[in-house]
Amino acid sequence: MTRPPLTSTTRLARRDTGTTAAARMVPEETPVALSFAGTTHAVMMASPADFEDFAIGFSLTEGIIASPEEIDTITVEDHGAGIDIQIRLKDSANTRFEQRRRRLAGPVGCGLCGIESIEEAMRSVESVAAATLVLDAADITRSVLLLSKVQPLHAKTGAVHAAGFYVPGQGIVLAREDVGRHNALDKLAGALAKAGVDGTTGAVVVTSRVSVEMVQKTASIGSPAIIAVSAPTALAIRTAEEAGMTLVALVRGEEFDIFAHPERVTTGEARHVA
Repeated sequence: MTRPPLTSTTRLARRDTGTTAAARMVPEETPVALSFAGTTHAVMMASPADFEDFAIGFSLTEGIIASPEEIDTITVEDHGAGIDIQIRLKDSANTRFEQRRRRLAGPVGCGLCGIESIEEAMRSVESVAAATLVLDAADITRSVLLLSKVQPLHAKTGAVHAAGFYVPGQGIVLAREDVGRHNALDKLAGALAKAGVDGTTGAVVVTSRVSVEMVQKTASIGSPAIIAVSAPTALAIRTAEEAGMTLVALVRGEEFDIFAHPERVTTGEARHVA
């Protein structure tokens, strides 16, 4: 089952030379439900592509599974108004997930339901301090430049985020795009897991700002570094420090800022502003 991630629309383009009707490609944005054992767990507005990567990556980065082998089946159902990804977990993983879901259940409309739900949102990040990855200034500049070259949806629309995995000496080995920055990173996580790529060997590169969820998801991949074109939040910086993760942001050509664990970047002069 496939849906086109892009569609053509007509617009009025106002330029110095006048106003004309013109076509432009825009990204599709579709409700995508992630359901476990027949029950919807989350609904995301996402690009209708890479559904299996999304299912695996979301399950991994949200701590629902420890490895793709804990998934029994993935079925993608098109319901017209949206997509439902039905994920069936194997027995032990399903039992663990059901216990977690019962623990987090609360009154309808309560928002974050009780202390356990708050703890779930603010879960401890996995430590990546033991990873031996080393980057230099050229790696950081190159990673963002190379990611820009593997964004076909963004090239046509200017409206899609990307997440890539950069390995020194190899470049961007995998990348995924989505209208949502978290979704792009989840899809990357799933693609890396399917390909058997060791997350400790490279850096996650994103086209967005860095929120705490982006740090948590990067840590779940096992990567000890996240590189972003935009700024981080204060909580993201604190969480990266806790995880032993190098956080590089505001990459502009050869200029960038290191907000956490600069010791992993071996050369180049950058402001450490944590």
